Amino acid sequence: MNFWADGTYGVQAPLTDEAVRDAEALLGVRLPQALLELLRVQNGGTVVGERNAFPTTERTSWAPDHVPFDSLMGIGTAEGTLSLLDTPYLVEEWGLPSPVVLLTGDGHTWIALDYREGGEPPVVWLDADDESELRLAPDLPTFLAGLVPENSFD
Repeated sequence: MNFWADGTYGVQAPLTDEAVRDAEALLGVRLPQALLELLRVQNGGTVVGERNAFPTTERTSWAPDHVPFDSLMGIGTAEGTLSLLDTPYLVEEWGLPSPVVLLTGDGHTWIALDYREGGEPPVVWLDADDESELRLAPDLPTFLAGLVPENSFD
């Protein structure tokens, strides 16, 4: 199934090995292979409608049964576009736990890779306003496999 929607919103310059090394050095983590594979196809942008939500078993501030996943940040410095490289600033700005790598969000809520436990990072939902978090998946491949269309929810 396709992952990326058409359009250039949020898309960074094509990903290079040097950019990955620089990002991992800046973020202080090793990025999951599944993430790098997606970003090598297209370096960030809008996610197709068939994969723009993740079901939850607990209510969040977003919805009783899911969270949105309409875009994925890439790695780069394109003007006017957030990137994984903005994670340190955004974590400080929004008072988020650390170390995490933010994948998508709007400031109030984020989906992130959680590196606090070490090892393969689980995917978590972080709500800056109510200072809550919810573990969505044990790893990025499981999260990606669980994505569904948001319009499949009431």
